[in-house]
Amino acid sequence: MSNKHHHFGGRTLARAQALQLLFQAEATDRTVYEVLEGDYALSQGPLDPFGEMLARGADDMRHELDAVISATSSNWSVSRMPSVDRNLLRLALYEMLEVDEVAIAVTIDESVELAKAFGSDESPKFINGVLGRVASKMDKGEDVLAEAKRLEAERAAEQDAEDEPDDADGEAADAGDAADEGLGEE
Repeated sequence: MSNKHHHFGGRTLARAQALQLLFQAEATDRTVYEVLEGDYALSQGPLDPFGEMLARGADDMRHELDAVISATSSNWSVSRMPSVDRNLLRLALYEMLEVDEVAIAVTIDESVELAKAFGSDESPKFINGVLGRVASKMDKGEDVLAEAKRLEAERAAEQDAEDEPDDADGEAADAGDAADEGLGEE
């Protein structure tokens, strides 16, 4: 995660710290809680309480946030995204969905600035696009978490259907087993 020598203050610094904690947790296959219990690195410290709250919250909701990212970013699977982008999206979505005192437009602007500082040349546009689509859905009153869960369940069901062998003989054998079990009870 490259820091292009930006010095942040206030809530921007807190967000940068949260991003660094999420990045470290993912890179070491740990939770943010585990990272905070040991040695962790911040480009600027000490750890801001708002940043810690964001990192812990985004980590707690990682699965749900990834579902929202997956539902919103049709061309990129979450696992194929650069780690900085993926963790920045988690962080921003957590703030958009769970932190009422911060305006969504502020969260998006701050996230684009962090993408410029820590991400690739494509990151700011990508982050802005994904977050803008989520914000648009939220403005329309959509429950983006519920929609993401519904889409995830649909995809899982489609995958299960693809994974099932087309084995009519197996189904017939299962039906025969069930009939045999019924005979034993008489």
